[in-house]
Amino acid sequence: MNSVTAPALAMTNAQRDALETMARSTTLGHRKVVQAKALLLAADGVGTNEVARRCHTTNESVRAWRRRFETYGVDGVGLISPGRGRKSWLPDGTVAAVVHDTLFESPDDGSTHWTTRLMAERFGIGKDTVARIWQDHNLKPWKVDTFKLSNDPAFEEKLVDVVGLYLYPPQRAVVFSFDEKTQVQALDRTQPSLPMKKGRGGTMTHDYKRHGTTDLFAAMNIKTGEVLYDTKKSHTATDVLSFFKFIDLHVERDLDIHVVLDNLSAHKAPPVAEWLAHPKRARWHLHFTPTSSSWLNLVERWFNELTERRLRRGVFSSVPHLVEAIELWTEHWNDDPKPFIWHKSAQEIITKVRRGRASLTQINSATRH
Repeated sequence: MNSVTAPALAMTNAQRDALETMARSTTLGHRKVVQAKALLLAADGVGTNEVARRCHTTNESVRAWRRRFETYGVDGVGLISPGRGRKSWLPDGTVAAVVHDTLFESPDDGSTHWTTRLMAERFGIGKDTVARIWQDHNLKPWKVDTFKLSNDPAFEEKLVDVVGLYLYPPQRAVVFSFDEKTQVQALDRTQPSLPMKKGRGGTMTHDYKRHGTTDLFAAMNIKTGEVLYDTKKSHTATDVLSFFKFIDLHVERDLDIHVVLDNLSAHKAPPVAEWLAHPKRARWHLHFTPTSSSWLNLVERWFNELTERRLRRGVFSSVPHLVEAIELWTEHWNDDPKPFIWHKSAQEIITKVRRGRASLTQINSATRH
């Protein structure tokens, strides 16, 4: 029989849910997980002695955990009192110095970024210690994210126009996201690939044979996710016009056509402009993304799906073989299309871009660039 040395620990349903989540966690520290389990047992009326036995701790610890929970709630679980816990063996200021140098200094050997070994050598500590400091402060010096802020003077105007189409598409109209994926290569490997097996992924040679290229034209219906596509040998204004005519044939005559596209010169060339200017094309409306803003064109997301799921690991012995593979994969996509949903408002993006520009201005001023 359980020994009852204290009344059942009172807690709300929300607190119990939080403790149950902690108790099941495989990522939280051992201290938190054990205390959460102990507190749940105490809430079920299990006696202090029995809680201590099941959690492999002492009665005094269980009583202390109860008192802390009664005072701080869930926030007190796993809390270490000031002056308690394992003392750091590092000299005072080492952690702060590692963080500072990671953020603001460069290695003496001219490397572009720190490694754990370089930083460990600098401070006379272990590389694993450096790794823990970086992890605790969410620092990743080995990682770099690329970006490009548009310098288009009409950036905000174009952004509002395109995002407005995504979030509030017009009635009696079809909105397409259009672009070309140029120079898609028909690559063949120099040796056969090995199949995946237990404990090892599939393999393929790093070198390849080139058998030519094709240009893929694609227009994705942003409402349905269905993609109109064609492959061509080039992407001149004549090719663009041919594809626009292809789109025109596939949209009911009583619907307007809105196309989001980039600022490629072929998209604005005289043959295209003259065709669009005809009264019969009054239903056509082009919406150009700002320069250096391909991320705003939703069809780029579809191109990424095609690349990752079909092209990157594909082996193609000829351009016709490549074209056949693209067509087959796209037809399967269109059998069950999945639209990509835009969530960010134009104002959210504008605020973020303005913040980025302000940061760049500060950096340029500081470095006199």
